[in-house]
Amino acid sequence: MCTRILWSSQGHSRTAQGGPAQGNVLVSRSMDWYQDTDTILAVRPRGEERLSMPSTPTLPGNFTWTSRFGSVVALMYREAAVDGVNEAGFQASGLYLSESDYGDRDPARPGLELFWAIQYLLDCFDNVADAVRSLTERDIQLIAKDLGSKPGTGHLALADQDGDSAIVEFRDGKAVVHEGKQYTVMANSPWYEEQLELKERYEGLGGDQPLPGGVDSPDRFARAAYYSAQLPSTADAREAAAYMFSVIRNASAPFGTADEVRPNISTTRWRTVADLTERRYFFESTTSPNVVWVELSQVDFSEGGPELHLDVASEHDHVGNVTGEFAPAG
Repeated sequence: MCTRILWSSQGHSRTAQGGPAQGNVLVSRSMDWYQDTDTILAVRPRGEERLSMPSTPTLPGNFTWTSRFGSVVALMYREAAVDGVNEAGFQASGLYLSESDYGDRDPARPGLELFWAIQYLLDCFDNVADAVRSLTERDIQLIAKDLGSKPGTGHLALADQDGDSAIVEFRDGKAVVHEGKQYTVMANSPWYEEQLELKERYEGLGGDQPLPGGVDSPDRFARAAYYSAQLPSTADAREAAAYMFSVIRNASAPFGTADEVRPNISTTRWRTVADLTERRYFFESTTSPNVVWVELSQVDFSEGGPELHLDVASEHDHVGNVTGEFAPAG
């Protein structure tokens, strides 16, 4: 369930590890889930103080932070931040991974509830390296929460305006990080290094097998890797976003593909494209014909401002630039 792609619209220079991104840096992701996610969009300002384990505020391991950056986030079930971008052009996504193991709760470690992991990263960081350093050096322990009636175990994908990328998995309670501009594509099971090996079986990716057309995670990973590598170069931001939508739609799971025998296969409920260069965040529901977007450059993220919501889950008539259509939460 879920696929993620990072792409630079004019490629990378030939310096060490790819060099700075050329053109626009964009991230797309799909959200595949077993039921409707009742997802809304939220604008969150700077200066908000948050607690890392709000469900258990008196337990040891809680820590607080104050948001340095304003952000736009997608709230699954209207409460869990699972995707978003901040005003500095830093992007974070949470994708499902059934193998994730956050470990038994260790009260000596800082605890961070899963619903707030994406928000913590967007609030506090403007680049991948600093975000990864915080997760690993502080030894932050994620705490699983149910999403709907299923465990919300997942892994993280991070990207910044320079084209840097990180895939963060959790094994035996510890973060395992794949950091670098070469890690552009991500899906679900199996573990990430196995996904990288599996894709090399296919034509155009190092092997001789035909490109797969199924909805299993390795199939979606291979298609996303192949087609994103074939995208033409462009200096046009509109074209770049359209190119990204074309690939993430190809790596999506149509209605009717989910089944009880393979519980990790679910219908795509929505997709996003984040242009980290233009600071533009697109959202597309698979139950609506309309694409909406937020221009972060037009949002007032000033400290003391209200959190704003846009109900794209039940209000299907929104279309185009919806930056001015948000209303105070509550």
